[in-house]
Amino acid sequence: MYSDPIADFLTRVRNAISAGHRVVEIPASNLKKEMTKILFDQGYILSYKFNDNKVQGTIKIALKYDRDTKESVIRKIQRVSTPGLRKYVSSSEMPRVLNGLGIAIVSTSKGVMTNKKAKQENVGGEVLCYVY
Repeated sequence: MYSDPIADFLTRVRNAISAGHRVVEIPASNLKKEMTKILFDQGYILSYKFNDNKVQGTIKIALKYDRDTKESVIRKIQRVSTPGLRKYVSSSEMPRVLNGLGIAIVSTSKGVMTNKKAKQENVGGEVLCYVY
């Protein structure tokens, strides 16, 4: 049993990218499903599929690579808030990732969203990770 499922999610994606895999399979949870939808909407992954056939279910993520250089679209995916040290921000202190080129995934009272959408809706929350 792992103590930080979000870090496990990010590590599995990171390891699949470094190994050059096309698809990665991750144990599912509602938070991980929302994070996957955000990665898809922002164009960091090709597609995803939720398999709810087991008790917990799984998420299959098709990773996105550049056609010419065969490099992953995700350059870095980094955990910010950990179980030992939570990182909360208000809407006015929302972080800019890579000067606006990357995204921060934030868990707010209105659901999981990107830092740009959270600033737009004027809500703060826990910064889960940075993606660029």
